[in-house]
Amino acid sequence: MMGGQMAARLVALFLALMSLGRGTLETYENEMSLGGNLFLVNREYVLASDYQPDDLVKPNVRCTNSNITMRKEAAQALEGMFQAARAEGGHTLIAVSGFRSYGQQTAIFERKVKNVGKKKAMLLVAPPGTSEHQLGLAMDLGTPQNQQLNEAFGDTEAGQWVRDNCHRFGFIIRYKDEWTDITGYADEPWHVRYVGEEHAARIYEMDIPLEYYIDTLRLAQYEKILDE
Repeated sequence: MMGGQMAARLVALFLALMSLGRGTLETYENEMSLGGNLFLVNREYVLASDYQPDDLVKPNVRCTNSNITMRKEAAQALEGMFQAARAEGGHTLIAVSGFRSYGQQTAIFERKVKNVGKKKAMLLVAPPGTSEHQLGLAMDLGTPQNQQLNEAFGDTEAGQWVRDNCHRFGFIIRYKDEWTDITGYADEPWHVRYVGEEHAARIYEMDIPLEYYIDTLRLAQYEKILDE
């Protein structure tokens, strides 16, 4: 059930979006299509097994291995974020996992099911076709001291810097503990998703999950059409 504070934030967001021009909202609509920065992937919106972005590049950042890639725009933003983390806070971030194919996600999910059972695995790992990593817009982050992708990252100074600053570079913290009923996943302070600076700023300010942002944006587009 949506709380009163969340509802108030969504009303404020809706009014802000309604103040924008039709052309701007149409641009946002394009971004919500496959290949756009706002494309929503979750257990309801599933990617085809053969989908792979055509502009994957290796970000020029410290990585756990040489096979880590992202879409070009997101990779460039990640580089800026890593540089700022170092310059502003003395934090060294490490890219742990970026683009993952459908097949790679299948292997990860099946391994987790084998280890903890399907019910718990569904809370911790995205089934194949439902992972943002297949979009090439997500990156899992770590530090030299912790590359294991656990909640402890959120308690580190580096993790807190990412939480408070990643929106400046177009990223959002995609999964929070208080959003589990909406996103379907447990707290993942290490997982950032690229949506672009403008949208990331709104999502950060409103402190809402991407699902709610997309729903509100679609409602604003529909109402704008009716008004005109």
